[in-house]
Amino acid sequence: MNLGRLNHVGVATPSIEASIALYRDVLGATAIGEPFDLPAQGVRVCFVDTPNTQIELIEPLGDASPTRAFLEKNPAGGQHHLCYEVPDIHAAKAWFEGKGARVLGEPRIGAHGTPIFFVHPRDMGGVLTEIMETPKEAH
Repeated sequence: MNLGRLNHVGVATPSIEASIALYRDVLGATAIGEPFDLPAQGVRVCFVDTPNTQIELIEPLGDASPTRAFLEKNPAGGQHHLCYEVPDIHAAKAWFEGKGARVLGEPRIGAHGTPIFFVHPRDMGGVLTEIMETPKEAH
């Protein structure tokens, strides 16, 4: 397996609206998507387009959200994860597991509508890493 394209940087935030204002008013972002809920993952997300990747703003959706624990440790929010693309999610999962990396759950559909999984930060140099199957329209 080869390292794929960086698809996005996940940024946890206690308020997507406040983060949108920061990216728009301070950083000058002009391509900001509409926030939407992903109840299966317990988050509300919004994508900010940059010239070479995206920023995924992530806000907890309810008390059971896995992002809530991150925000308890980092109340102002911050970098949550990096997401890399792969051509085949199941081959990538087998590859990571074969290397002894802890894959967190089975592949599931992510915010881009393609299969994803996460690799434990302890096995990835301290960085929570999302692996995402390349969207078909990107080919």
